[in-house]
Amino acid sequence: MLAEIIIIAILSSIACVIPGTFLLLKRMALISDAISHSILPGIVIGFFVKNSLNTPYPVIGAIFFAMIMVVVSEALHRSNLVKGDTAIAVVFPPLFSIGVILVSLFAHNVHLDTDAVLLGELAFAPFDRMDFLGTTLPKSMVKMGIILILNLIVMLLLFTELKVSTFDPVLSQSFGFSPRFLHY
Repeated sequence: MLAEIIIIAILSSIACVIPGTFLLLKRMALISDAISHSILPGIVIGFFVKNSLNTPYPVIGAIFFAMIMVVVSEALHRSNLVKGDTAIAVVFPPLFSIGVILVSLFAHNVHLDTDAVLLGELAFAPFDRMDFLGTTLPKSMVKMGIILILNLIVMLLLFTELKVSTFDPVLSQSFGFSPRFLHY
């Protein structure tokens, strides 16, 4: 069981470092933290749709609220009212607060508490298992493995475009790449 926990942690770390490197180089490291906090209302609302975390609704809600956070913070940044990190810091606290309020008010007697949603617990990951290719594995190991593979595929397919657009968006555009598309 300890080996599975370590493997899940390693898969998560590698899957996060791939896009994280480009976010750091673009001076957008705060965006990952902001997204992770801003998705809370989406998870809670998605949970209320079917009263279960084992449906796609919490993930769909999380994606929706992540997009809201990114679009609104980018709109603020492009308006030149505030700088990039400040725009992010203005947008995610209200979304996060809404999520905490929803959890506290409406999910206090269900399996969706603030500590579990905010902090998680890697030690419990091996207990939630699934059959995968003829063997029983922790669900989070399979999910993180799939995310890692998808990140690697995107990285391999778009490495040149990502590299050029990260360091010189104008050059990237002159090569025919869309820096705005690659930004997201």
